[in-house]
Amino acid sequence: MDQPPPLAPGVLEALRQVVGPKWVLTGMDARRTYECDGLTGWRALPLAVVLPATTAEVVAVVRLCHQHRLPFVPRGAGTGLSGGALPTPDGIVIGLSRMRAILEVDLENERVRVQAGVANLAVSRAVDAAGYFYAPDPSSQSVCTIGGNVAENSGGAHCLKYGFTTHHVLGATLVTPDGRVARLGGAVPDGPGYDLLGFVVGSEGTVGIVTEVTLRIVRQPERVQTLLGAFPSVDSAGAAVAAVIAAGIVPAAMEMMDRTTIEAVESTMHAGYPDCGAALLVELDGPAPECSSLFEEVRALCQANGATEVRVAHDEAERARLWRGRKGAFSAMGRVSPDYYVQDGVIPRSQLPQVLAGIRDLEGEFGLRVANVFHAGDGNLHPLILYDRRRPGDTERARSLAERILDLCLAVGGSLTGEHGVGRDKACQMPKLFSVSDQAVMLRARRAFDPLELCNPGKVLPTPRLCGERPGIYRPHLLETAGVAERL
Repeated sequence: MDQPPPLAPGVLEALRQVVGPKWVLTGMDARRTYECDGLTGWRALPLAVVLPATTAEVVAVVRLCHQHRLPFVPRGAGTGLSGGALPTPDGIVIGLSRMRAILEVDLENERVRVQAGVANLAVSRAVDAAGYFYAPDPSSQSVCTIGGNVAENSGGAHCLKYGFTTHHVLGATLVTPDGRVARLGGAVPDGPGYDLLGFVVGSEGTVGIVTEVTLRIVRQPERVQTLLGAFPSVDSAGAAVAAVIAAGIVPAAMEMMDRTTIEAVESTMHAGYPDCGAALLVELDGPAPECSSLFEEVRALCQANGATEVRVAHDEAERARLWRGRKGAFSAMGRVSPDYYVQDGVIPRSQLPQVLAGIRDLEGEFGLRVANVFHAGDGNLHPLILYDRRRPGDTERARSLAERILDLCLAVGGSLTGEHGVGRDKACQMPKLFSVSDQAVMLRARRAFDPLELCNPGKVLPTPRLCGERPGIYRPHLLETAGVAERL
């Protein structure tokens, strides 16, 4: 029989009184369900998992954590890919999966208010009949939750034209790490005062728990047209991307996959992708005359840059099949490798050939295959490093290779992440992008919300405990040395 976790006397009973005994999980098997997010290379077992159903219950649970100095990790659907929902072994997980209510649909003002556990796709389904949709669309949109999207500032295939989560959040209810409730933003796009809502979106659950969100919805376009271009290489497909953007065309989405990814997708999804070195999926939407005119221009640019074939989706069923292949690319990797490590870096579009050549060199150096998926229009790379954790040394090699790929991105003026967040996975690499002073300012802002560092500890910012004595890691005693204390 499972033994209860070693929590302070009375804490478990108090948690059960708040949410009900059924919603406090202490069994070993139940807790293992929450030991990692979608990045399975990082795992830790929480002391317990608590599943509140309302903002009031979240408040009560957080106040108990604050009272007993108990670390806690907010969690949505667990689809994140940076270890952002990785539990802490001396704390609990607060899961929001029961908070699935759509609280208000206001078509007149083009907004929807939802609880944090509502799935991304459920928002669009709720307003589809009225001719609206919610634009941010991560590949996991059928299961990932709005609260998680807010935490990571998620994007998706259509962020090229429509922007990220932050561009579609009007307001949020935040439970602070000491159990107070703050209403951030509101029903209007830009209110007075400090932009605390902008600070919370993308803060990766480190400054509180978002329980309700007011979202902006947009009108469905008059026309949507999608094509798939087959290219002999990723370089030629990248040239087509550059040509489309240089022509002043802003597609709704531009997605690219290399040969390894195409083969995995075809063996699993049967999306009908051609046998080629790279596939480029381009979607345009908008007024019918404009969309049709630009679509023909995109087709011509693909052909001018070496496309061996251009397939056009003639109806919604064909369009859905093409997108099913792209959105299922990550899961399809299970057909070609027992494990994969997905990375998330950003580069200037012009540097794509150089970075991909570097990745090919790293494949040879580490003896591991890398499949590449891109949000090609905005330079967001998702290299998937294929490995077998049962093979000694493979996991360590995969992590080292992932870090080297991000080094390539930084070397050409890129960034550590485009949409998956820093989480636990990239925290130790933050000093490569931010100075000690930069990190000190970030930590001061975080501690303004959470001085005890109970809320999602060990994420985003590096510490010697997590990362060892790496150069450039912020340490509290360096605040004066960094010269920032007097300025804050």
